[in-house]
Amino acid sequence: MALTLRPRCPFPLAVALVVTLAATAAAQEQFTPHHVAKTRAVSSVAIAPDGGHAAYVLSVPRDPFQQDDGPNWDELHVVAQDGTRRPFVTGKVNVGNIAWTPDGPSTRPSGSLRAGRGIAFLAKRDGDDTRALHVVPFSGGEARRVLTHQTDILVYDISADGRQVAFIARPEQPKDRQELARKGFNQTIYEESQRSDELWLAPLRDDGTAGTGRRIELPGHPSRVVWSPDGSRLLIVHAPTPLVDDDLMKKRLWVVDAKSGRVSARVENPGKLGSFAWSPDGRHIAFVSAQDVNDPSEGRLTVVAASGGELRDVLPDYDAHVRHLAWKDADTLVFAADEGVESVVGEIRRDGTARRTVVPAGKLIVSGLDRATNGTVALVGDTPEHPGEVFFVTAGSQEPSRATDSNAWLTSMRLAKQEVVTFKARDGLELQGILIRPLGEQQGRRYPLILTVHGGPEARDANGWRTSYSNPGQVAAAQGFAVFYPDYRGSTGRGVAFSKLGQADPAGKEFDDLVDAVDHLVEMGLVDRAKAGITGGSYGGYASAWGATYYSERFAAAVMFVGISDKISKLGTTDIPNEEYEVHARKRPWDDWQFTLERSPIFHTGTSRTPTLILHGTADPRVHPSQSLELYRYLKLRGKAPVRLVWYAGEGHGNRRAASKLDYNLRMLRWMTHYLKGAGGEPPPMEIDYRAPAEVTDRR
Repeated sequence: MALTLRPRCPFPLAVALVVTLAATAAAQEQFTPHHVAKTRAVSSVAIAPDGGHAAYVLSVPRDPFQQDDGPNWDELHVVAQDGTRRPFVTGKVNVGNIAWTPDGPSTRPSGSLRAGRGIAFLAKRDGDDTRALHVVPFSGGEARRVLTHQTDILVYDISADGRQVAFIARPEQPKDRQELARKGFNQTIYEESQRSDELWLAPLRDDGTAGTGRRIELPGHPSRVVWSPDGSRLLIVHAPTPLVDDDLMKKRLWVVDAKSGRVSARVENPGKLGSFAWSPDGRHIAFVSAQDVNDPSEGRLTVVAASGGELRDVLPDYDAHVRHLAWKDADTLVFAADEGVESVVGEIRRDGTARRTVVPAGKLIVSGLDRATNGTVALVGDTPEHPGEVFFVTAGSQEPSRATDSNAWLTSMRLAKQEVVTFKARDGLELQGILIRPLGEQQGRRYPLILTVHGGPEARDANGWRTSYSNPGQVAAAQGFAVFYPDYRGSTGRGVAFSKLGQADPAGKEFDDLVDAVDHLVEMGLVDRAKAGITGGSYGGYASAWGATYYSERFAAAVMFVGISDKISKLGTTDIPNEEYEVHARKRPWDDWQFTLERSPIFHTGTSRTPTLILHGTADPRVHPSQSLELYRYLKLRGKAPVRLVWYAGEGHGNRRAASKLDYNLRMLRWMTHYLKGAGGEPPPMEIDYRAPAEVTDRR
């Protein structure tokens, strides 16, 4: 009938279509900070051995107006390949380290770990004095505690036969020290009071509970543990001390005999260490490593014999960064890698041959991977349209199938267009970035820009979901801003050589790239050159401070978050001085005091005319809060531009609590709006109205 009517009365139908589309657009909402504050995301996934289901952790924000303030809750859910989802452990919980328990003979007593499939996890639940190991039956029923320890269990692994559990826990404070602390003698000696974590083994009884644990005495600090397939050995991640610097730069893989505790092999990876796994036959170990000690980020897919020996980079000419891996069989690996601003999933034999693509670039951004014995792969992935969700990829397929929908309300949102932009730096280097265009963009009109700079700099902004409490993304686009995320030189995703391009040149060509990105967007006809703002956290905060001072004439507003302002005092107050030296600065301040000073934003505050908002957590161990105080004080004393400093009590290197996140998002956007779209002048009021727009309307 439609075919008959269309040629007779096209105009009324066209009008109806326009009216329908207009009504649909009007019904859709625009993103606000309050939408960000309720956005959920899948953070990890564990696929069942038969590939039919996947357990996953769903990160659920707290409602700062209805619940006590704090970080997100972490819930346990299970999803089938057809998208059927079941909540298992939900509510006010923080579930972590999820894993499927080994299947076992049906003759085992009910409730045994070996009686059938279950999902193990760590949590501190009602009745727990410490973080304990729990198991919830897949067939249904209540989760029950199977292992407790006198201190928090940090990580664990259950042997393939289900008879033993290896775990790492905090050391217990000696009784005399506990008593002294109660009397006020609770002083700590900086970096010396930290004690290494401990490796333990415990048998698992037929009733599913653990027997008495046995500590395996090892020098240094263990942080991960995995059983060999035959249950005779343990693969642990070891560092000399619990210091963050050693955790970043000196983590190594050790193979330990489970009975004797003897170290049988040490894998000497040359720098940073990422994910790792035993081969199914226990003869090899695959892991992600740095190429050398000066490599800013682990990213090389490496294989070594379990007995030790020569390391093989199985993708030596691959200009990308491998992030996740799993064994397909004893000779073949499945891996996920960052390629530029995209992700790929591939396969390759451990000798470096027979490489093939499983999931090509452009499908989704991968942040987690697990593989079942039948070849099905479970992924955590995000796209420009949604945050992290669970995807399945069946054997022989290249098409990820989305199984979860954690934010169904997103379908009612109007999302701005997102695209990949390629541009050239002034020295001819080709760079990429992610552009979110203003919502409802009008052809020929120029818009204010928020340039959002990632930290690291050994990180990247991928072509996925780019909106969070500290990333303006769709919220700023809905308010008429263009938002651009540049992957400047030193970013990951393009191989080791590219990631080293910013070394020994802090705030040099790497930050010139940011201005070149703005110029490109201006040349495109999209951005108003006089209305560019800059923001970012950590190293992105350093970039923001540099934009507000050295490049002040190019930026009309800046928001610096947990950022660097003084490269000299930064070294003396950070917990990663050696990592910074090896993979970034490549020289100490005393090697060239003047150079270090001149690459500090405080050195250029005399020329700053950029209104600058500075925000920092008071408990940040990475970039000390004094970095923000210094920049604030210098700008305040110079008196050439508005400046404001906001402290977040108890927050570290980035905000974790719901109220702190919402406050940050609202302040950042208000600052940019005030100086890039508003009248400017004096800063906006200190007070923030935290109510959602609809709530404000209702009350008025």
